[in-house]
Amino acid sequence: MVGENFFSLREEMVKNQIVARGIKDQRVIRAFLKVPRHIFVLEKDLPQAYNDHPLPIGEGQTISQPYMVALMTECLRLKGGERVLEIGTGSGYQTAILAELAGEVYSIERFPSLGEKAGMLLAKLGYKNISIKVGDGTLGWEEFSPYDRIIVTASSPEIPSPLITQLKEGGYLVIPLGESFSQVLTVVEKFGDKIKRQEICGCVFVPLIGRYGWQSDD
Repeated sequence: MVGENFFSLREEMVKNQIVARGIKDQRVIRAFLKVPRHIFVLEKDLPQAYNDHPLPIGEGQTISQPYMVALMTECLRLKGGERVLEIGTGSGYQTAILAELAGEVYSIERFPSLGEKAGMLLAKLGYKNISIKVGDGTLGWEEFSPYDRIIVTASSPEIPSPLITQLKEGGYLVIPLGESFSQVLTVVEKFGDKIKRQEICGCVFVPLIGRYGWQSDD
């Protein structure tokens, strides 16, 4: 009965928070219906797993609002088979959504504890197309570049230059850009040595810490 209840809550989340707000990509919608968001939140937050807001996951990080995850995913324009780089594994929820829609997902997490936990959860769910490493996400993951798509789930004052370098020609990068407490979700398309930017909407994300992002206070 507990599982059935979570599925019902997931259906309501997709209907009221995602579809009702304009998400139209049917592959994205099916992925959100399938991936069990509740296993990616802290036990104390289980009753809020499908609510319309972010939740803490430890280390000062959050699992993003469902709609924002859906919007960023739709902005990637995934057709299937793409190689995707994710900066900020976090809980692993966005990673799982990407794994449903792309060919290969490479994800970088700054905090070892979060990376390990996410890796265990994703393996438990049976994903075979995800690779996770701990490190500075602003440096990207050059070994497996170039990437068809790159998604950054933390805010940066500017686009980290290594990510542009590692993005394939004609590829898309989705990233929140701006100040510490206010950003604009931005889609970047690469054309040779030039990029085209499209601003989507205002947003607020935790900071992207690293050599080409915000500097750590540590």
